Amino acid sequence: MKIAIGSDHAGFGYKARLKAALGALGHDLTDFGTHSTEPVDYPVVIRPVAEAVAAGLFERGIVLGGSGNGEAIVANRVRGVRCTLCWNVESARLARQHNDANILSLGERLIAEPDLMPIVTTWLATAFEGGRHARRIALIDPIS
Repeated sequence: MKIAIGSDHAGFGYKARLKAALGALGHDLTDFGTHSTEPVDYPVVIRPVAEAVAAGLFERGIVLGGSGNGEAIVANRVRGVRCTLCWNVESARLARQHNDANILSLGERLIAEPDLMPIVTTWLATAFEGGRHARRIALIDPIS
């Protein structure tokens, strides 16, 4: 799967782990930054990830920060993005099944390291159920 990934300084550690693990699983990742733990304003890094996913250049996106909250807010400001903040496997599964989330937001300070990969792999592997959920998704960004 073609995945855009980006983080601020507080999510940099988990981003590095995800890049290695997902690359080993055969995913094609493009890193939008940041490239160190030096402080950075997260909107500068996260918005380009969201714009690239919304434009269809990537199938999915993953954004990371300290809590993941700010990153999700920024990503969701881009029309066509459905970014979800997930903290466990169940939230990741439901985000895909019911919300067709195309960007995953994660908080490095709030997710235990052993939980990181199960959350991400569940989110990547889970299909959208469609049906009544598709009708609801269509109501988020109606064509005007």
